[in-house]
Amino acid sequence: MWYSYLVVGLLVLIFGVVLVRSIRIVPQARAGIVERLGRFNRVLGPGLAIIVPFVDRLKPLVDMRERVVSFPPQPVITEDNLVVSIDTVIYFQVTDPKSASYEIVDFIQGIEQLTVTTLRNVVGGLDLEAVLTSRDSINSVLRGVLDEATGKWGVRVNRVELKAIDPPPSVQESMEKQMRAERDKRAAILTAEGEKQSQILTAEGARQAEILRAEGDAQAAVLRAQGQSEAIEKVFKAIHDADADDQVLAYQYIQQLKEIANGQATKIWMIPAELSGAAAKIAEAFKSKG
Repeated sequence: MWYSYLVVGLLVLIFGVVLVRSIRIVPQARAGIVERLGRFNRVLGPGLAIIVPFVDRLKPLVDMRERVVSFPPQPVITEDNLVVSIDTVIYFQVTDPKSASYEIVDFIQGIEQLTVTTLRNVVGGLDLEAVLTSRDSINSVLRGVLDEATGKWGVRVNRVELKAIDPPPSVQESMEKQMRAERDKRAAILTAEGEKQSQILTAEGARQAEILRAEGDAQAAVLRAQGQSEAIEKVFKAIHDADADDQVLAYQYIQQLKEIANGQATKIWMIPAELSGAAAKIAEAFKSKG
């Protein structure tokens, strides 16, 4: 009796083992390679899959997501025989799990070695200055070569970046001195230009001020002359209309002499020779009236 229970138990155990080995679950963004009796059979996509136990074998899953790999610094010799250390970063993605599994043993190592070789070929034809200023062109060349070479491996290179380009310490020191000298030169030029512009503006302002001052003085002189001319005309017209005689004119002349004597800037003044004649006319005028 117990033999029958033993047989049933063994059958259930075998059935459970077969069931467990038959069911495979592939996560999202992964792919599985199924080999049947050692040969490629099919590619399993994400989800639930059934395989034949003890006949089919599921290889390690292949990651289909984009990956980023940073390679260690590589010494590269430029065209002017300077050794620079270059760090690279590769963005790639597996597009064909079958080719990535069977065309190359380790596609990451293959990408690294191909990157180093291509980088040495590209940088070897450029001098240091061109290497430091041509990152975009170097990235484009590297991406083109890597994408073409890795296509048969089932890998697509999306982007290549030069993370760092480090010249030798002596060259870095020389470059820093040159940059410092260039900055000092530009600062001196800007300072000189500023002083020149300041002097030009100052001189231009002074010239404009002198011109405006001279124009103002000229206009003032013209206005004063016009005013004096009009005043003289009015005085002469008034005298002419009043029909003043010589005695009145002589009296006005003497009154003006007093104003002349009171001037602040007058130190020495001369008595005109006509004063005696004017005084005589005044005397005669008062005598006749008396």
